[in-house]
Amino acid sequence: MTIDSSVVTAFTPTGKLRASINLGNPILASKSAETGEPFGVSVDLARAFAAQLGVELELIVFDAAGKSVQAVSEERADFGFFAIDPLRGETIAFTAPYVLIEGFYLVRDGSPVKTNADVDQPHNRVTVGKGSAYDLFLTRELKAAQIVRAPTSPAVVHTFLEQNLEVAAGVKQQLEADAKKASGLRLLDQRFMVIQQAMGTPKSRGPAAAAALGAYVEEMKASGFVADALERHGIVGASVAPTA
Repeated sequence: MTIDSSVVTAFTPTGKLRASINLGNPILASKSAETGEPFGVSVDLARAFAAQLGVELELIVFDAAGKSVQAVSEERADFGFFAIDPLRGETIAFTAPYVLIEGFYLVRDGSPVKTNADVDQPHNRVTVGKGSAYDLFLTRELKAAQIVRAPTSPAVVHTFLEQNLEVAAGVKQQLEADAKKASGLRLLDQRFMVIQQAMGTPKSRGPAAAAALGAYVEEMKASGFVADALERHGIVGASVAPTA
């Protein structure tokens, strides 16, 4: 993939390529307990993109999706990895998705909530990670239930338990992992949404930059890079998105 020098300049106004990395979604990135350094599918994609541009990479790390999105929207980062959402799309030019992730609900074993259809009731309080794709989606979709926002997605189950809430919503794998740390919790049987994880850059960088990023994502899917990264990092429950 050949990238024009003007596109490289558009991506690197500070001289470095700044990648916004969200540690709030373990499917995308995590922090090494040994080194403290971020790793994961999004980090691999960021490094490979910097290599294609022939520039130095700087990772700007956040603990929540909302903060990561804001950094790109405000051009404190040059690109990032986000769930596609119309609200975010006002300032960010998204690629096609590279990974599909399932969103699920978590409840207590004795909860009367048995199916997704039972969630949207006035007596239910649903906790989500503030600014996450689930927050944006459920804010639009839920008409009767109350939304309670945890500071970050990894804090959802803690907030759910601490405040004795009725439902928790988030990434299936995160909820499953957190549920193993506490007894008496269960996931509902069906996903309530599929998150389309994409790369994005500020719209102000221009259509050529957006097109180059989009072409890069298609190349990484078609070459098997994304599938290999998912396998290498032991990610289950996420799948490579179809080519655009």
